[in-house]
Amino acid sequence: MPETSDRKDDHIRIIEEEDVETSGAGFADIDLVHEALPEVHRDEIDTTTTLFGHELAAPIVIESMTGGHPNTTKINRALAEAAQKTNVAMGVGSQRAGLELDDEELIESYAVVRDVAPDAFLYGNVGAAQLLEYDVADVEEAVEMIEADAIAVHLNFLQEAIQPEGDVDARGCLEAIERVADGLSVPVIVKETGNGIAGETAQRLADAGVDAIDVAGQGGTTWSGIESHRAAAVGADRQEEVGRLFRAWGVPTAVSAYEAAQVHDTVVASGGVRSGLDVAKAIALGAQAGGLAKPFLGPAGQGTDAVVDLIETLELELRTAMFVTGSASIDELRETEYVVLGRTKQYIEQRSH
Repeated sequence: MPETSDRKDDHIRIIEEEDVETSGAGFADIDLVHEALPEVHRDEIDTTTTLFGHELAAPIVIESMTGGHPNTTKINRALAEAAQKTNVAMGVGSQRAGLELDDEELIESYAVVRDVAPDAFLYGNVGAAQLLEYDVADVEEAVEMIEADAIAVHLNFLQEAIQPEGDVDARGCLEAIERVADGLSVPVIVKETGNGIAGETAQRLADAGVDAIDVAGQGGTTWSGIESHRAAAVGADRQEEVGRLFRAWGVPTAVSAYEAAQVHDTVVASGGVRSGLDVAKAIALGAQAGGLAKPFLGPAGQGTDAVVDLIETLELELRTAMFVTGSASIDELRETEYVVLGRTKQYIEQRSH
């Protein structure tokens, strides 16, 4: 099996078997102000939202995780079937393996999502570093592979720096993103992979014409930690140590969502989002939706029903948060009062000076 494909299998195994979680996303520092007289019926609260003209039943995104190895087909099938049943958004993992390796089995690990989710909002995924080699037509291939409604361009340079075989040339990526955002047939989302996007970078992306920003901040799964485990397995001791050192590097998700929402009107908050309450807090901070990755991985291994069950739990947690803030709609939740405490408050205040 080629190197890119094997790496996908390694990543899933490490996430399932090792401790690759970090704390500090910042949601614990966000308190939504309680409304003792909500004057709404909980069951009539409207959790729907619109993403690029596509109405979702709830502002929940099954974040990009995997694809590119035969073992990942089952995972993507369960996630996509659940997205179809519950009408939430879903992204696939990097499609590099599908684009660069002429292997029907690998392509099927991605294409399965549209086969089982004909109506769901699905987005594809390519790396910013690969855009230096791809033209717009190559990215259109990724769109066609899953009949994508949008494409995510992922920024993962810390992860690449830890990988023994990583791509560490980040020159020209913003210009390449701008070229794709201008020429692609579907909207372009730029997403980090666990280290966040600071306000200044969000502004540069907004100026480049990207359609959405997924902050994927510090505080959830640590790809630096994952690559540290991979480096250890091949005896790359120096990379293993650097991976451990940068395990908790990045802009906390709550801070990143707040800053990005100041300069772009379509922000997805991911990175350490672990409940519907976290999704509610993200929306209060200005995000359009909240995204989760690792929490869906275990259920996806069990099958579609387990994924649906988690989505329904998240939706009830979100609905409850809306009820006790008196928010009858997502637009009202976006205007709800909140208090910022602790490290997150200090971070935002220091950054605003």
